[in-house]
Parts: sequence; C-alpha cells; structure tokens
Amino acid sequence: MMNYYSPLRYVVPPDEEGFYLKTILQNRMGLSRKLLSRLKLTEQGITVNGKREYISIKVNVGDVIEIRMQEEESEDILPQDLPLEILYEDEHLLIVNKESGMIVHPTHGHYLNTVANAAVHHWKERGENVRFRPVHRLDQETSGVLAIAKNPYVHQQISEQMIAHSITKEYLAIVHGTVAEDRGTIDAPIDRDPEQPHIRIVTPSGYRAVTHYETVRRYDGITLVRLMLETGRTHQIRVHMKHLGHPLLGDKMYGPEADVPVRKSDGSPAGEARDAAEGCAAGEGVRGAHEADSAAGGLARPSAAGFAAGEAPTADVSGGVPGAPAAAPSSAADDAAGPELARQALHAYRLGFVHPGTRERVEFTAPLPADMQAVLDACE
Repeated sequence: MMNYYSPLRYVVPPDEEGFYLKTILQNRMGLSRKLLSRLKLTEQGITVNGKREYISIKVNVGDVIEIRMQEEESEDILPQDLPLEILYEDEHLLIVNKESGMIVHPTHGHYLNTVANAAVHHWKERGENVRFRPVHRLDQETSGVLAIAKNPYVHQQISEQMIAHSITKEYLAIVHGTVAEDRGTIDAPIDRDPEQPHIRIVTPSGYRAVTHYETVRRYDGITLVRLMLETGRTHQIRVHMKHLGHPLLGDKMYGPEADVPVRKSDGSPAGEARDAAEGCAAGEGVRGAHEADSAAGGLARPSAAGFAAGEAPTADVSGGVPGAPAAAPSSAADDAAGPELARQALHAYRLGFVHPGTRERVEFTAPLPADMQAVLDACE
C-alpha cells in the first residue's frame, strides 16, 4: 500500500467554471510538466471530489481538486543525532537556523555531520518519511535561515519564486573598514577566476550579479551591513563586498586574511570578544550615523542587540552604485576581529516567500549568532 504526504487542495471558484483540469493544475496550482506526469501515474496522485480523474475533464464550481505525492526517503543519507535549531516546521517545510561550520548536504568524502544527516534523524524520530530537499544552499561557514522542502511540489514552487526574484533574502555581515555610503547597489558580473576555478571574481564577461546593501552601524574600523540579494551567484556577497573595498571579516578566501598570517583564538565567543576588544580598546568606538539620515527619512539603525532580538531596519535600497570603492580596510579592523573570527562574518538573517501550502507570504528570521555578536559587543 502506498503512503502519501498530506494532500494539497484547490477549490474551483465561480470564474473558473468549465476550465480543463489540466489548466487548473498547471496555471492555478503551478504544477510543472514533470511533476504533473508523475502524479498522473500515481494511484491517488490527482483526484476531484475524492475520485481519480483524467486531466482532460472540465471542472465545476466548488469542485475540490487534490494532489498527493508518495512519501520518499533519502536512502543515501545516514540519520545522525545532531543539534538542529528548528525555526518552523509543518507538513510542507522545515526551516532551520544553520550553525556555522555545518555543510548543508553530504558530499564525496564528507558523509556525516551535515544538516541533511540531522534533518533525516529528526524526521525518523517523528515517524516521517521525507526526502531531504534544500531549497537553497548556504556556504559551510555561513550561518542562518535555511529552507528545506518536504515534498517535490513545495521544492518546485519555491524554486520558481527564486527564479522570478520574488523571494526575500537578507544577510548581515561584518566587513572591514568604514562603509561611507548609507545604502547602495553593487551591479557587477561574476564568474570563475580562470587561474583558480574555485575562486569567483568580478569580470565584464561574467554573469549578472546584483547585491543591495545598507549600512546598519559603523564601528571603529569595521561596519555592520545588511545585504539583499537580487541574484544568487556563488560567493556573491563575499565577492561583491571585496569589490567594494570592504571584504568580510574572517573571510580566508576573499579577505585580507588570505594574504597574511592568521593568529588563531580559542574559537569560543568569549575568546572572540576578548580578541576583538584588543583591537577596539584604542579606537573611537561606535561612529554615529549621518545626520542627514533623519532629515531625509533614511535608514534607522538599530543597535546590534536589536538585531539579536529580531529587529530589522527598513529602507528603500534602490540607491545607485557607489562611484568608487570605499577606503581600504584599516589596521584597526585587522587587529579587531577579522583574523580571530573563526569564519567569515556572514549570517543569513531573513528569508521570505509565498508558502506553497497556504499561499500566504511568510518570513523567517534567525538572530545574530554569538560569535558575530561578540565581535560587535567588544567594539561598543
């Protein structure tokens, strides 16, 4: 006997009287051709008022259309009891706050200690048979909100929203130097470095990449910035901020640390704060926002603690590309947190999209992690 996930339902409204069932499935419920073909061959894949029907029939007002997908498992992923911070879960989605250092999906030679291992174990404990389908990826060292679809329909629907650029993806980053602009847009194409294929660079022959940014708070030698992705190129934020003249703290691939010896701390939040304090102690502390902000109705900058509590700034991010890269990273930033931060200071703070099950817009946020918060606290 086949087991199915919870059905997805659509009730035919008056203005769709007489529509073909295929039209409803493709144009209203958004099924891809591949998934539609798959459901047609499934015993209870497509039903109208509880009865299996051909997709060539015409529907009537009030008809209840349901699609059902067979339960699946990730047989190649070993369940592993690992910490997993769950922000939200229902029958369609699992939203987690990924910790830094954790790979999303097993790769060759790295079969354990991933988000996938933890998620599969979590579902086994709940008695659920679910195949691991991350909607997007985060770099190993990047922390924050990660969305995982629990069936192929949900994965397809959110993926299409990403292609249409209708998903909200916001990040928080601590960067070297004082970012002069309050807000701006980096529109610079990205492609592989021909000499080092694992590295991305800004190049005129690359693929279009657009990152919007806002300055949240300026410290002595470092800046907390909020970034919104319009495109999703590999390493986009890291490459663009380097291009702007403000690489991320702790970025061993794109930051100043890649070219200088790295002095390691003990890696604990307390150790990071202590190391950062050494660099910030002689500085000027927090730098005030431009006075013109309030007069022009610009970005209101919350405190770092405000971000940790889930607050977020609001502002129009349609500003133009800065005319030239800002000042090079200062020695204060190097002494502060950059070399001592155990990873790049990048956190996926907010993710928003239309929920495929409820068709309502939802947003999920993850507070600033302890290691990044410790760096900012040390510079207060």
